[in-house]
Amino acid sequence: MNYQNIITIEPGKRGGKPCIRGMRITVYDVLEYLASGMTQQEVLEDFPYLTKEDILACLAYAADREKRLMVVEA
Repeated sequence: MNYQNIITIEPGKRGGKPCIRGMRITVYDVLEYLASGMTQQEVLEDFPYLTKEDILACLAYAADREKRLMVVEA
């Protein structure tokens, strides 16, 4: 999944946190919903402006970030 076209970081928006397509919903928000037990379908129903690709981009971004952190720690 190529998340670079979906995940955006703007210094003046949400404190520079990674957001979805320039909106004010962050990657962290989506991951927190999923971690709390919401299904992808429930997230999409609660936030109709999000797409399945947005959710997958959040997961890919988190996985890539985790991988980069592991390299730095090694």
